[in-house]
Amino acid sequence: SFTVIRALEDGLKKAAADPSVKAIMICGENGKFSAGADIRTFSSPERTETTGLSDLVSLIEDSEKPVVAAVEGVALGGGLEVALGCHYRVAHVQARMGLPEVTLGLLPGAQGTQRLPRLIGLPAALDIITTGRHVPAAEALKLGLVDEVVEGNTTEAAIRLANKV
Repeated sequence: SFTVIRALEDGLKKAAADPSVKAIMICGENGKFSAGADIRTFSSPERTETTGLSDLVSLIEDSEKPVVAAVEGVALGGGLEVALGCHYRVAHVQARMGLPEVTLGLLPGAQGTQRLPRLIGLPAALDIITTGRHVPAAEALKLGLVDEVVEGNTTEAAIRLANKV
């Protein structure tokens, strides 16, 4: 939603401006990273008045401070695109990632079709982009989509990784 996009944008800008912040971690609530954009908002008048998801993902990617995604549950559609904008990704062993909007006839709109091939290579990315399938965490690790898979607390693992980098 636009509320989430604005909150993430505000948090990123505050963290970037705070010299005591050395790294940034993005996580979801209630065991889910993000199931993506609400397609009902695509034609909303508010869409033209606020930062869009694509701008937010670019803001994340352009951060001078390392940004780590702590992926629990699902990172689908726009949620995966947010994770792709992060410099590092930690996933819970039961997490799933993908771009399912293609099954509705929609193309990923926040540059996921560019970032995913750069990260995991064209053949694997084309499979994910064109089928809309959900990739389990273990496969995501093998593909290079995530940097680490954990069975325990994902946010704690993401903080440890952030402290390392």
